[in-house]
Amino acid sequence: MNNTELETLIRTILTEKLENQTETTTAPVSPNQVAIFADVDSAIKAAHDAYHRYHELPLKCRSAILDTLRRELDQDIAYLAEEGVRETGMGNVAHKVLKNRLALEKTPGIEDLTTTALTGDDGMVLFEYSPYGVIGSITPSTNPTETIINNSISMLAAGNAIYFSPHPGAKALSIWLIKRIENLIYKTCGIHNLVVTVSQPSFENTQIMMQHPNIAVLAVTGGPGIVDMALRSGKKTIGAGAGNPPCLVDETAEIVKAAQDVVSGASLDNNIPCIAEKALIVVEQVANDLIAQMIDFGALLIQEPAQVQALKSACLSDGKINKNLIGKSPAAILEAAGIPVPGKEPKLLIVETMQDDPLVMHEQLMPVLPVVRVRDFEQGVTVALEVEGGLHHTAIMHSQNVSRLNKVAQLMQTSIFVKNGPSYAGIGFGAEGFCTFTIATPTGEGTTSARTFCRLRRCTLTNGFSIR
Repeated sequence: MNNTELETLIRTILTEKLENQTETTTAPVSPNQVAIFADVDSAIKAAHDAYHRYHELPLKCRSAILDTLRRELDQDIAYLAEEGVRETGMGNVAHKVLKNRLALEKTPGIEDLTTTALTGDDGMVLFEYSPYGVIGSITPSTNPTETIINNSISMLAAGNAIYFSPHPGAKALSIWLIKRIENLIYKTCGIHNLVVTVSQPSFENTQIMMQHPNIAVLAVTGGPGIVDMALRSGKKTIGAGAGNPPCLVDETAEIVKAAQDVVSGASLDNNIPCIAEKALIVVEQVANDLIAQMIDFGALLIQEPAQVQALKSACLSDGKINKNLIGKSPAAILEAAGIPVPGKEPKLLIVETMQDDPLVMHEQLMPVLPVVRVRDFEQGVTVALEVEGGLHHTAIMHSQNVSRLNKVAQLMQTSIFVKNGPSYAGIGFGAEGFCTFTIATPTGEGTTSARTFCRLRRCTLTNGFSIR
């Protein structure tokens, strides 16, 4: 059965179900009220109604929706990347293409919802994943479309409806994508409003959404402020949060590969991914070689004292990160610092600093990587732990000493720990594992997928059900 035939079958199933509904069923939302609503209450009520309809459909309907999204949204990836850069002013188009495609292709579907069973003389127990209902999903300006795609696939696979609360800094493109996804869902299964939002995303509307009785759970992809607000809502919260990933390179590392990986990871989309290398800590013995190799791979070392000071002054204001330069290109940052831009724009700016420098201790979200020299591995571990700051988000290490790799992984206790690779390997880019853009460290879920957005239910049959 091809995709067209499957979609036709699903629409037929849905039509039959709707025709057989009793008069007590909630009336469907007007066809004119689709995806984008004037107020939060109308949007959530529409999604709640859509959820009940969706919950009646077989799992193959969910799979058909995800197949449609993967197939059709692939045509929009270039547009999403271009408009993402234009509206937010952050990142670069080529890397956003890669990130959106990663979300589309490597986010797990219903295969993530594995059933387990226990059988014996006294019967059988099934443990199955089932949906929450309507999830309130708050998405960032740094990875707006990637997060909407990733969360849509995960949450729809889990059987939920979604109210999206996009960051106002990316609202135009986010609304466009939500409407596009809603339309594709409707064409596949005949249900409107499985994904919704409001026409004017705002902080106030996000607060209203958090308190709405029909929101079953909150999924927050953003900084500590918005996560803390969600946690105070009294609802179950799956929350991301701050990260400041250190990258530790010891004297046993494969220096050429480490240099290439660090430049690639720290420069991805101008360093706005929360998992990207934010500080490089390198053992003195190999520091010069590592820096030289990084330059060969496209990094620019800023070392003249006046230029170093100018760069820091541009990137920092009163010891805090200059938000106006977040996600900007290396060339734009050099221009802001009054430093000449070389003929070939560098991929990454690197500057040697002390370990307590604000560039090291704060998550800067820009392609400026501070480099800290340490005398040995032991000092490197101490510095890396201080840089990570107990956030338990992401850490990276390059070493050929397995014992050291294991020791640092155990000490860091981060949601993502990447060994001998670029940071983005931790979200499945060029490496094994699925993709996620919601890394729920404060609330403990880690790298989220469909099963994260489910309740685990237990179903028991007594009186024996075993053929062993």
